[in-house]
Amino acid sequence: MQINEIKISVRNLVEFVLRSGDLDSRFTGSSRALEGTKAHQKIQKEYKDKFSKEKQIPIDELVNNKTIKKEYYAEVVLKHNIEYKDFLFIVEGRADGIIIEGDNFIIDEIKTVTRPLETVDEDYNPLHWAQAKCYAYIYALQNDLRNIDVQLTYYNINDNETKKLIQNFNINDLESFFKDLLEKYYFWANLIKDWNIKRTNSIKNIDFPFNSYRKGQRELAVAVYGTIKEGKNIFVQAPTGIGKTISTLFPSIKAMGENLTSKVFYLTAKTITRSVAEEAIKLMLNKGLELKSVTLTAKDKICFKEKSSCNPEECEFAKGHFDRINNALKEVLSKENIMDRETIIRYSREFNVCPFEFSLDLALLSDCIICDYNYAFDPRVYLRRFFDNDENYVFLIDEAHNLVDRARDMFSAELYKSKFLELKKIMKNKEPKIYKALDKINSYMLKLKKLYKNPHIQSNSLEDIYPLLRKLVSESEQWLTQNNKIEGHEQLLELYFNILTFIRISEFYNDAYVTYIEEQDKDIKIKIFCLDPSSLLYDRVKQAKASIFFSATLTPINYFRDILGGCDNDYILRLESPFSTENRAILIGDRVPTRYKYREKSYSTIVQYIKTTVGSKKGNYIVFFPSYKYMKDVYSELKEKYPNIKTLIQDSSMKEEERELFLSEFKENNEETMVAFAVLGGIFSEGIDLKYDRLIGTIIVSVGIPQVCLERDIIMNYFNKKDDKGFKYAYMYPGMNKVLQAAGRVIRTELDKGVIILIDDRFSNLEYKKLFPKEWYPNLGVRSVKDIENNLKGFWGKY
Repeated sequence: MQINEIKISVRNLVEFVLRSGDLDSRFTGSSRALEGTKAHQKIQKEYKDKFSKEKQIPIDELVNNKTIKKEYYAEVVLKHNIEYKDFLFIVEGRADGIIIEGDNFIIDEIKTVTRPLETVDEDYNPLHWAQAKCYAYIYALQNDLRNIDVQLTYYNINDNETKKLIQNFNINDLESFFKDLLEKYYFWANLIKDWNIKRTNSIKNIDFPFNSYRKGQRELAVAVYGTIKEGKNIFVQAPTGIGKTISTLFPSIKAMGENLTSKVFYLTAKTITRSVAEEAIKLMLNKGLELKSVTLTAKDKICFKEKSSCNPEECEFAKGHFDRINNALKEVLSKENIMDRETIIRYSREFNVCPFEFSLDLALLSDCIICDYNYAFDPRVYLRRFFDNDENYVFLIDEAHNLVDRARDMFSAELYKSKFLELKKIMKNKEPKIYKALDKINSYMLKLKKLYKNPHIQSNSLEDIYPLLRKLVSESEQWLTQNNKIEGHEQLLELYFNILTFIRISEFYNDAYVTYIEEQDKDIKIKIFCLDPSSLLYDRVKQAKASIFFSATLTPINYFRDILGGCDNDYILRLESPFSTENRAILIGDRVPTRYKYREKSYSTIVQYIKTTVGSKKGNYIVFFPSYKYMKDVYSELKEKYPNIKTLIQDSSMKEEERELFLSEFKENNEETMVAFAVLGGIFSEGIDLKYDRLIGTIIVSVGIPQVCLERDIIMNYFNKKDDKGFKYAYMYPGMNKVLQAAGRVIRTELDKGVIILIDDRFSNLEYKKLFPKEWYPNLGVRSVKDIENNLKGFWGKY
C-alpha cells in the first residue's frame, strides 16, 4: 500500500477538527497580541529560576537519569511521524513548557485571559486541553512514559495571577484521543491526498501557456526555477513586456510538481496586480493545469456588515460560523479552483459564514495564495498559521520596489497627544483609573512639547513612556470587555490597539531606528521610525524556502537588494526589454529647471511643451507632476490658453469608481486628443495597463524627488553616516523610480508605439543618467518647442 505524507501542526489539527460554535472576535483583551508573549516568558522564567542548575542536560538523557530531580524546558519542539491507515502523518508543534520532577513529567500549556480566574474551570476551553494532550502523547510516546500530567496554566494579565489545572493521563487514553483526531481529519487528509495527486500530474503535463517565449521570458523562468531548487533568493529587474507574472508563476508551479515547494505566495502592493496574477493562473488552468488558488481581501473590504465587528449578537455570519464552515469548505473545494473575491463572497452567503475567515481557511488548503505584502511581512497582521512553522514556501514579490516604503510603514508606529486628551475628557466621570492613566500620558506629552520646540530626533527609545502606556492598557482591559455599548468605547479601543502596536514595534528597536517628536497643527506626535527595514525583512524572508523579488524598476538593483533584506549570496538578474527601440521616442527637455523655486517660471514653457507634443498626433496622453499643486497650476494655465483641448485631472481622494471612470476615458481609436494630468507615484503612474493606442505618450515633469520633509531628511542623514549615500537613498532613487514607472505606461506590447518627454534640467546630470535603463537609449535632448515638433514629426512620420 502506498503511504501518503501529510504534514500538519498540532494547533491546526486540533482547531480544524474540534472547532464549533460562534466566531467571536469581540474585544477579549490583549492576550492575542503583546501581553500573551510576555506572560509566557514570565511564567517560563519563573520555572527556570526555580529549577535552575549550572549545567543543563538534554531532554533525551533525563528519563533514565535518576539523579535529576527537577528540570524545566521552555518552547520545546515536538514532532511525531505516525502511520495511520494509508497516511504518514507528520504532526509537529511547540510545547510551552515541560516540567520534570523526579519521575513525574508535566506538559504545561500557558494561556492568557482577562476574565476573573474563578470563572475559568476545566470546561473553559476544550481546545486548550486537546492541544496539550497532543503534546503529552508525543512526548510520552517518545520517552516511553506510561503516564504523564497535563497542566493548563491560565494567567490573568490584569492582576498577574495564575491558576493551574492539572490532569493525569495514561498513554493508552492519549493514544486513543490522538488517533480519534486523525480519524476525524481523515476525510480532509484524503481530500488533500487526492488533490495533490491530481495537481502534481497536471503540473507534469502542462507546458508554458504560450506558443513561444518572449525575449527574456525563458531566461526569467529558468532563473526562478533554479532559485527555488537551490532554496535561495533572487532580485530581478524585468522591463515591461517580458511577462513577469506568468514567468514567475509558471516555474514556481513546476517546482511544486517536483515537491520543491508546498505553497506559493504571490505578494502584491496593489489590487490591480492581484487580478493580473489571477488571470495568469486562469490561463494555465485553461491549458490543463489543476491548481487551487485563493485571493485574500482585507477584512474591512470583504465584510458583509457596515462595520466588521465579528460579533455573533450582531452578525448572522459570525453566529454558528464554525458549525457551518467545514461544509462550506467541502463544497467550494469540490467545485472551484480559482477562489477570488467574488467566489468567496458567493459561497459565504450560501453557507452563511464569515467571508474573511472563510478565505483564511481556504488558504490552508490552497496551492497558491494571492495577497498583500502585509500577510507575509507585517508583524501586526502576518499569517501566523503559516509562518510560525518552518515550511518550504515560495514568495513571489511583485512590484518589489514598493516594498521599501511599505516595510518602513510596517515596522514604524506613532502616537498623537490629541487622542489621549480627547479620551481623558470622555472618561473623567466614567472610569477614574482610566482617566488617571490617560492624564499621566497627556501630561508626559505636554512636557515633551515644552521641552522640544522644534522637531526632536533621538537614536534611542523614549523609555519613560512605556510604563505609562502599559498601565493604560492594563486599566482599559476590563472596561473594554464589559462596556462595548458605552460612549468612549470605540475611541478607547482604537487607541488601545494603537498603543499595543507602538509597544510591539518598540521591541524591534535597533540602530536602524530613531524616535522623533514633532508638533503638528497644535498636536504632538511621537513616532518610532524605521529607517532601514533590511534586517527585519531578512528575518521574514528566511521564513520562505525561496523569494523572488521582481519589478520593472529595481534600479539600481544593488540598492534594492540591500534595503529589502538581501545579501551578497542572493542572485541578481537584469533583463533587456523585449520591445524594439524603434517603437518609441524619448526626448529630454533639459533646459527647463523644475526645482521648487523655479516652478512658477516653468508653467508657460511646460504648457507649450504639452501643446506641441499632443499636437503632433491625435491620441491619449498623460502628463505627470511631482505634486498636486504643480499639476493644478499648470493645468489651469493650459485650460486658459487652450480651452479646446480635452483634459482630465487626478483628484487627491478618488474612490474606486472614480478611478475606473478616469481610466475608461482612455479609449482605443479616440476621435479627439485627450490629455490627462496625474501625479508621479500616484494611482495612475504604475500598475495600469493601457495597451495599443489607449496611451501614446507621457510627459514627465521633474525627476520625481519626494517633497523635502522631516522623515526624508532623517533617512538621508542616517544613510549619510553609513556610506554617504543619504541623498540618493532618501530622494534620488525613490524619485527616479517614480519616473521609470510613469514612463513604463507607454509601451506595453510589441504593437505599441509612443513618445516619452522628460522635462527637467537634472535629466542631463551624470548621476541621473546612470539610472537610465538600457531601453532608454537612444534618447535625444531638445532645447525648444521647435525641436520637439521636428523630432515628433519625424517619429510619427514613420507610421
